[in-house]
Amino acid sequence: MNHTKSLIWRVSLFMLISLFTFSARSETNPVRLLCEYHQNPIGIDVIEPRLSWQLESNENEVLQTAYQIWVAGSETDLSAGNLIWDSGKTTSDQSVNVAYGGPAVPSMERRWWQVRVWDNKGNESSWSTPAYWETGILKPELWQASWISLPDESESKASLPVQYYRNDFKTGANIASARLYVSAKGLYEMYINGKKVGDQLFTPGWTSYKNRIQYQTYDVTELLNDENAIAAKLGDGWYRGFIGFSGQRNYYGDQLALIAQLKIEYDDGRIETIVTDENWKVGNGPILKSDIYNGEFYDANLEMPGWKTAGYDDSSWKAATVLEGSKEVLVATQGEPVKAVEEIKPIAFITTPKGEMVYDMGQNMVGWVRVKLSGTVGDAVQLQFAEVLDKEGNFYTANLRAAKATDTYIFGESGEVTYEPSFTFHGFRYVKITGVENAPDPKDLTGVVIYSDMPSTGSFECSNPMINQLQHNIRWGQKGNFLDVPTDCPQRDERLGWTGDAQVFSMTAGFNFNVAPFYTKWEKDIALDQLDNGKVPNVIPDVLNGGGGATGWADAVAIIPWTVYKIYGDTRMMEESYPAIQKWIGYMQSRAGEDYLWTGDYHFGDWLAFATTHSDYPGATTEKDLLATAYFYYTTTLAEKMAGILDKKEDEQNYNKLAGNIKKAFVAEFITPNGRLVSHTQTAYVLALSFGLVPDDRVDQAANYLAKDVEKFGHLTTGFLGTPLLCHTLSAIGRDDLAYRLLNRTQYPSWLYPVTQGATTIWERWDGQKPDGSFQDVGMNSFNHYAYGAIGDWLYSRVAGIKIDENHPGYKHFILAPHPGGGLTYAKATFESVHGTIVSDWKIDGNKMKYDVEVPANTTASVILPDTGNSGVETNADGEQRHVGNDTEIYLGSGKYSFSYTMDLNE
Repeated sequence: MNHTKSLIWRVSLFMLISLFTFSARSETNPVRLLCEYHQNPIGIDVIEPRLSWQLESNENEVLQTAYQIWVAGSETDLSAGNLIWDSGKTTSDQSVNVAYGGPAVPSMERRWWQVRVWDNKGNESSWSTPAYWETGILKPELWQASWISLPDESESKASLPVQYYRNDFKTGANIASARLYVSAKGLYEMYINGKKVGDQLFTPGWTSYKNRIQYQTYDVTELLNDENAIAAKLGDGWYRGFIGFSGQRNYYGDQLALIAQLKIEYDDGRIETIVTDENWKVGNGPILKSDIYNGEFYDANLEMPGWKTAGYDDSSWKAATVLEGSKEVLVATQGEPVKAVEEIKPIAFITTPKGEMVYDMGQNMVGWVRVKLSGTVGDAVQLQFAEVLDKEGNFYTANLRAAKATDTYIFGESGEVTYEPSFTFHGFRYVKITGVENAPDPKDLTGVVIYSDMPSTGSFECSNPMINQLQHNIRWGQKGNFLDVPTDCPQRDERLGWTGDAQVFSMTAGFNFNVAPFYTKWEKDIALDQLDNGKVPNVIPDVLNGGGGATGWADAVAIIPWTVYKIYGDTRMMEESYPAIQKWIGYMQSRAGEDYLWTGDYHFGDWLAFATTHSDYPGATTEKDLLATAYFYYTTTLAEKMAGILDKKEDEQNYNKLAGNIKKAFVAEFITPNGRLVSHTQTAYVLALSFGLVPDDRVDQAANYLAKDVEKFGHLTTGFLGTPLLCHTLSAIGRDDLAYRLLNRTQYPSWLYPVTQGATTIWERWDGQKPDGSFQDVGMNSFNHYAYGAIGDWLYSRVAGIKIDENHPGYKHFILAPHPGGGLTYAKATFESVHGTIVSDWKIDGNKMKYDVEVPANTTASVILPDTGNSGVETNADGEQRHVGNDTEIYLGSGKYSFSYTMDLNE
């Protein structure tokens, strides 16, 4: 009996020890595998796709020391080790954007891959869960399909009806896979057997159509039957709809066209291809008008029940016309697709003083409403959209300019219907409905929020609710304007890809969302639309007929690749953009001439800077020649850095010399010996200081001038170019107090003034709506413009303290250095970097500081604890503490750490 008990005790102890040993075993594993920033992408045309993964570990201070990638033609081959490419054990800590090095992948083929890693703890991981990528149609000659269109359609200066396409076909049994490759001149929606193909919107997207048009690839294996119908709708979209603010139409062409190729592969290896050709039928239907600016006109009397399904009688439809059209322009999609990402409900129903039926969505959003309507045959219901109500509380659309922003539905039968449009979007908070006897119940309206489906990567919150609302507004401004291209605004007759707005906001954009694919796609169009002389158009895609070359706007060609490099460690965009960057610098050099001063040309300047009617102060107008020369210098310094990274040593030396000459000229022309700039404005000082144009012996004087100007006004005076750098520059000169004063200000002009007025997005103007409820100039008064939201970068990097180390891009090594102030008692930011989640979370209670951080595996961080003085720091971090002034610096490996101490606030 005792022997039995002893045996049971020993077995139990052994199991307990084994369990403890197993649970405590060190593990590091690769997870979240991506190819070109996407999870298991299909239809890509990148010849050497880049593979990325993150590390998960149950230990701290983990770094990857080596990796091995296997690539095979099928998942079965991968598991069996029948490989197409084996990287071998590669000594490297790189886990982001590792280029595939195997044989080129043919068109329309899939490759499976997995990775294992070794770490600095001596661990060898298991193989990751397999992932894959799939190529699209890589050669124009592999497009068997033809461009097809509606025959005999006359050119029109007005919106034309949407075109409807269809074709019936049969398939054999035992389908292994089916892929549909589609593009259009215009916007398309595809259907197979009555079901919409994919969940993407506004396809094929907006590119420099004269140079390239994207196509999309869909897995439609599950949609096919024995008897099938493939169908499509085509709307005007950006291709031939109204575009720009001069009433122009048919900018890219006056004829819509569809191209589609369905590849069906059977279990026995047989391949069948269904293509657009003269056998397709085409006609018109219930959508009589479809325009991005003006909205949709839908007449249900013209509906064609069953047109998307097999067996529909299309004998009255016309045979499609086959068009001569290049297939060289077709390229695979690279950015994030536009999708219906969110839905919101109205927060109130309003009867305005004019007696209008208006619904308040509670949020200035971009998309449309899905609405349940009741009516009788012939009833015409109109939905109109607006961002704001006027000071009397009435529906206000004057700021939309020529954009009608109206959807119309004509009842074809009496009863109840649910309606939403297809090829239009609106920027709005308020919806007015006319043509109904009884107002729909608010629960019967749904706001469909659309934007490019970028993964959310960042969050910021603090103890000030108004600043939290500002962060909310920044994010919603980005959502509403990152709709395939970075537009300036989403509501009026504009919605163009303004380059200046995009570049000043690019760092903030990269905190909030993963914008690498989005910018990768757009940056290619910058290069394609660039003029032969190097001038970069002001909007991309260029629909303003070559107008461009504005300083701070055209520089997006260099600034955005540099931003993407810093955030994601991505050198490919930089390399692909480098020739365009060189051309732009060449253009600036040609305009500056031998004295290196870029003077005399037209520029937007510090757009929408503070203006006043006081006779003794004309406004914060910064001389455009100063701005142009400053950006000439700054972009040249970026080109110098990029040339060094890309190992272009001669270019690096040449740009270094050019930058030196520009700086000498700038200093001689625009800075007095006492450090005063000839344009005595906040923007002038901010650019000169942040770009490094002020000589070392005059920096303190220039910084003092900037600080005194902020103190004198008590508010910012900056516009589009100065605002993004203002708080950063004040912090850099040791004046966080002034930066916080500007942040916390609630009167005009300030970031929080729109918040006091109920704003839910960022405004175009500091005073878009005045305290008395009146509005700024209707010619330019958007309530959803993201440029001034660039303060978000400072919130993340200075207030919360998540800061990039440019010497280690992609947050391979980064800095965690919070800067409490402005009366805040806590701030927390999270950021999903390419290596994993970064957290910076500080709280102050009296003079007690508690700081929690998270450093992802395969990265390191320098933590700088503010105002520690000589007090002891309680922490679970093992790193050596080093005192720097009144702060303490600790070097950390990966892990979660906490710090607490008594702050020394006397210095």
